[in-house]
This record gives sequence, C-alpha cells and structure tokens, in this order.
Amino acid sequence: MNQRLNRVILAALLMLFGISLSATRPVDAQSTKPAGPDAFSFLPQSDGIVVVDMRRLMDDTLPRVFATNSEKLTQVNTDLDKFKAKTGIDPRSFDRLVIGARFTKPSPQVTKLEPVAIAQGKFDVKSLAAAGREASQGNVREEKYHGASIMTFTLNDQIKLFGFWNVKVTELSVCALNSSTLAIGSPENVRAAIDASRLRRRLNTELIALATRDPQAVIGFGANMSRDLLANMDLGTDAIAQDVSSIRQMYGSIGTTNTDVSLVVTARTDTAVAAKNLSETVTGLKQLAGFMIFSMKGDKKALAQGALENLKIATRGNELEIRTQFAAASLAAVMK
Repeated sequence: MNQRLNRVILAALLMLFGISLSATRPVDAQSTKPAGPDAFSFLPQSDGIVVVDMRRLMDDTLPRVFATNSEKLTQVNTDLDKFKAKTGIDPRSFDRLVIGARFTKPSPQVTKLEPVAIAQGKFDVKSLAAAGREASQGNVREEKYHGASIMTFTLNDQIKLFGFWNVKVTELSVCALNSSTLAIGSPENVRAAIDASRLRRRLNTELIALATRDPQAVIGFGANMSRDLLANMDLGTDAIAQDVSSIRQMYGSIGTTNTDVSLVVTARTDTAVAAKNLSETVTGLKQLAGFMIFSMKGDKKALAQGALENLKIATRGNELEIRTQFAAASLAAVMK
C-alpha cells in the first residue's frame, strides 16, 4: 500500500468518525442535563455546536482517565494554571461550555474556523476583571458594546486554550454576559454573542437539537457540512470525494464508562441511496485501515486497534452511524 493511499484512508476515517476527538476529550457516561437555554441563547448563528459538561470532565472523568498516570494529570492542571495566569480565567470554575463555530473562506482554497465559547459557572465578575488586568501586565484593552464590558488580551502566543487545545492566539476577548455566563473568543465573535443575546430567542435550533440528542452524553456535537467545506478536503480519489459530498450534517456524542471511551458519529446524507454508498465506502476503508495499524507502534497502535475492532457501521434511512469504543487507558497514553 503506497503512502498516498494511506493518507487517503486516514483522512477519510478521521473526517467521518474521528473529527470530534480533535476538539474534545473523554467524558463520563452518567446522565446529565443538556446545556440550558440561557447558554444557547448567547450563541450567534453557527455552522457547528459542541456542548461540554466541564464540571464532570474536570472532577470525575480526567482523574479517572489519568488514574494510572499522575504526571499527565499534573500537566493538565499546570496548563490550566498557565491559562489562568495569562487571562485571569480558571476553566475549573466552569460548569458547562457551549461552543458555536462558523466556517469562513478567506480565500477559495482556505477554510477557517471562527469559534466563540459560552462558559457557565460560578464567577465573581469584579474579581475576574481584576485578575485579568493583573495577569495581562498591561496587555489588555477594555471597551463597552451595547452596555457590556469586553476585555481583550493581547497574547501573540501559542497557548493551550482552556488548558486543553494548543492554538496560536493573537487576541482573546472575554465578556461577562451575566453573573454566571462568560463569552470567550475573538473580539468580533464575542460582540456577535452579545448581539445574539439581544434577540432574546435561540438561533441554531436544529443544531442544538442534534448536539443534545443523546441525553446521556456529556459531550455532544452537531454541524452543518456544506459542499464548499467538503470540497476543500483532499480525500485522494473522486469516488471517495463523491460519496463524502453527499453529507449534509454530522452529529454525535462522546462518553465513558469506568474503563472505556465511546464515540458515536452520524452522517446525515441527501438520500438513503447516498447513505448506503457512503456505508460501503467506509466499510472498505475500515478493512484497509487494518493494514495501516501494522505500521504503528506502542500506545498509538493499541488505541487504533481497539477502536477498529469495536467499529460498528449501520445505516438508517439517509443516515450513516459509526460507533466505536476503546480503553480509556489507551487514550490517556497518547494524549500530550
């Protein structure tokens, strides 16, 4: 198998059932209420939504996942402390996090993600503002927008956003939307969240329904997949690209038991025929992926092997469902 085909298989599998792992972390499978309407009412019009129960993630799931690797758990908390030192924000005070994102095209061949995070928890707004000013060491500006106070930090640095996602951040804005809710993102996207709150109604009704479809999930997600977005993905062959181009929406959830991480991703296509064709393509890629695992080593191989062995593919009408699970310990071993 040549390297080109390997990349095609890997890209397709990641797009169809692994995309959510790059934006989330394992979570507990106990029942929880979806994020309340207060959080969703602050989301501007979005192409994708992710809902995270931060309290259970911090207090229960991460300690469980890293139960046999205290050094990595310590590193997570160190990264959270660094984020707090730069912004005055401690993600460990969040109860839930709702992220809305738009896909933009600054140029024909480039797709950019524009997210805004709505964090709910217990905040002392005055203390938070004071901590932010102190942490910024003068690299902060403040502005009023429709009566709301926005603090914008000039970071120009590679940071772990909320202590988890390593991203390059030039400016990060924070606004207290009420006594228990923060908007966090670029200056433009935080202003968009303030505008959304003034409408006094939910936008994104369909995506919210998809992201909260599984009442047992602590992380849920839903996204619209436009033809332009899919066209920018180089999947290597016209046949694969044609099948993938039929996807109109994707949604799913992540959860854990005491020992395993589970992932469910559903692709909603144009027609039942398109779902069947997509299922056949994914089944073929699953078989070829087995050969790729032979070239992997150590922890990555154990994770991929577990996910592939438990991979289930099913169609329901115009939807393709992909379901898998793997040992939480194997995920902890490859997390950096």
